[in-house]
Amino acid sequence: MSERVAVRKTYKLFIGGKFPRSESGRSYIVQDSNVALSSRKDARDAVVAARAAVKGWAGATAYNRGQILYRVAEMLEGRREQFVALGVPGDEVDAATDRWVWYAGWSDKLPQVYGGANPVAGPYFNLSAPEPTGVVAVVAPETPALLGLVSVIAPAIVTGNTVVVAASPAQPLAAVTLAEVLATSDLPGGVVNILTGRLSETVPTLASHMDVNAIDLTGVTDAELAADLEVKAAENLKRVLRPAPTDHDWSADPGITRMTSLLETKTVWHPKGV
Repeated sequence: MSERVAVRKTYKLFIGGKFPRSESGRSYIVQDSNVALSSRKDARDAVVAARAAVKGWAGATAYNRGQILYRVAEMLEGRREQFVALGVPGDEVDAATDRWVWYAGWSDKLPQVYGGANPVAGPYFNLSAPEPTGVVAVVAPETPALLGLVSVIAPAIVTGNTVVVAASPAQPLAAVTLAEVLATSDLPGGVVNILTGRLSETVPTLASHMDVNAIDLTGVTDAELAADLEVKAAENLKRVLRPAPTDHDWSADPGITRMTSLLETKTVWHPKGV
């Protein structure tokens, strides 16, 4: 009897809550597994899915968004050994799980910290409230593969944005396995969309896309590419978060800057009653 041939896992994209293959049919090998190689069309499809999810996700209560992020942490905790088997250190999986919990706790508190009543002269109430920017394109850092990924996704979605993530081409397995976690965590389809493959192929499409409202260049290590992406982003006045320093400590307290950088502020005037 011949030896059984193992079934090689094929990691697909995560778009609109589903796991499609790349429309190009291409893939590449990482750790003896097939990983989808995204095309520009895949990037455009991901933006369509993210835009369709904006209304429902931004309109959800902060309490509900916090519940879902906490559910992600629960599911990630249950898959700890799966990430370890992919080469993610156990303490990094624990830190990524804790980070989901940390951001979940901010969901209903950020409006109180970042918004509020403004002192004005005259018989008026003047109130400022944060609102999501919309669709955010995110370039994930290469290392740490999981903690870095969570640290750029969670602050974007906890405030009501939807995201299209370009995963690191060198570390895609943590990203697509996280997609499996998200798909079983009550997260509505399209809130998080994950592309794998060459950054040079998908990210310029996201930077110049007219239906993307902001772009986070955290994981871009090529200064020339980063500058080109900023120029493309200027075409529709996208918000731009510049690349993180190479010595950035992802295990440190993240603070609220990543959340507030992807928010718009709406200010309302209302006359006081007599």
